[in-house]
Amino acid sequence: MFTIEHEFDSTVITLVDENGTPLNEDVTINSFAECVTVEQYDPRTDSVQKITLSHLQVRDLAAALDLPEGVYRLVGED
Repeated sequence: MFTIEHEFDSTVITLVDENGTPLNEDVTINSFAECVTVEQYDPRTDSVQKITLSHLQVRDLAAALDLPEGVYRLVGED
């Protein structure tokens, strides 16, 4: 399950783990004009872990999910 919300300065996607036990914490993705952040609460440290990706990194990640092992460079369409 996931939710999509449009905030003033970002789009927020929350991924909810509904599959099996133990369940993982929700993942929150914030898409801003300049970057994308991915956050998840870590109960071991009682803190939220955050990574920041550029939009190009997100594009590459999305493409990588459907490709076999290898090294790739995406080229823009002209």
